[in-house]
Amino acid sequence: MRRWRLWLAAAAMAAALGGGAAWLLHLDRSSVRFVEYRMLQSLDTPTAIAAAPDGTIWFTIDLAAAIGRVRGEQLERLPLASKNVDPIGLGVGPDGDAWYTDNSARGISRMTASGEITSFPLGTPIVRLGRLAVAIDGAVWFTEATSYSITRLKEREITRHVFESPGGDPYGVAVAEDGTAWATLRVGNQLLRIAPDGEMSAFDLPKPAAGPSDVAVGLDGSVWFVEVRANRIGRLRNDAFEEYDVPGDNPVLTGLAVARDGAVWFGMLRSGSLGRLVDGRVDTFKLPRDGARPCSLAIDTSGNVWYADISGYVGMLPMRYAHR
Repeated sequence: MRRWRLWLAAAAMAAALGGGAAWLLHLDRSSVRFVEYRMLQSLDTPTAIAAAPDGTIWFTIDLAAAIGRVRGEQLERLPLASKNVDPIGLGVGPDGDAWYTDNSARGISRMTASGEITSFPLGTPIVRLGRLAVAIDGAVWFTEATSYSITRLKEREITRHVFESPGGDPYGVAVAEDGTAWATLRVGNQLLRIAPDGEMSAFDLPKPAAGPSDVAVGLDGSVWFVEVRANRIGRLRNDAFEEYDVPGDNPVLTGLAVARDGAVWFGMLRSGSLGRLVDGRVDTFKLPRDGARPCSLAIDTSGNVWYADISGYVGMLPMRYAHR
């Protein structure tokens, strides 16, 4: 029942406020061919997903002493020392190692391609960790709600960036190619920028109580983010905001990835679909199963769009269908 608790929590968080400025196109599911992998154990709940440079797809599994990956079209389940809880942070470094939030170990852990695990404790008695991203220099960034911090782990050194914000609650994190880190403050209703020298700047979202969650940076430097309570996708570019309504009856937006062609992809948890935003138009791709719940997305080096589905699947929309 864990996966349904996750879905209900996300649904309760999203009190959509209407709108419909963006165009909406529903694609016939019969014209799209998804590739899906069912979990090897019936209770496994894939949660976060990330793509490695060599094409390996890694994913975390909630309440399981295992982490998963798809390699060579084969689904694998690799053992961990203990069960992880709410492992929503996952990223892959330039060397192909997978980094993930490890609440049970009260830290961040790394798994190599051979399955070797190294853990890095955070030194606090309690941790509640959000999303995680790996920069091109190998630095690992993640959000610590319990420490009100956007934290960097580099060469075994932990550096916390604590920003005094009303409410705060850091959740999403992404790193631009120039080393600038971006984070969302859900309760604070802000985007936070951390420059390479550590200087922090906050940007108040235009809409109150929008509930910013996932964040991603495009190749052009645009910062994209989910406004889960407002049912919108937002962009910050040149210090100015743009917002795009996602039509639908409270689809619950979650997960975010920007493709190399500039398309912005996101999950629509309640409607069991993937969304794609291009030039103000939203296309939806209905997953092939009733009850599908895509919660995290990643795009591999070939342009395929991968998703972790908390109903018990990892799936992929091939590039030939994903490309605009």
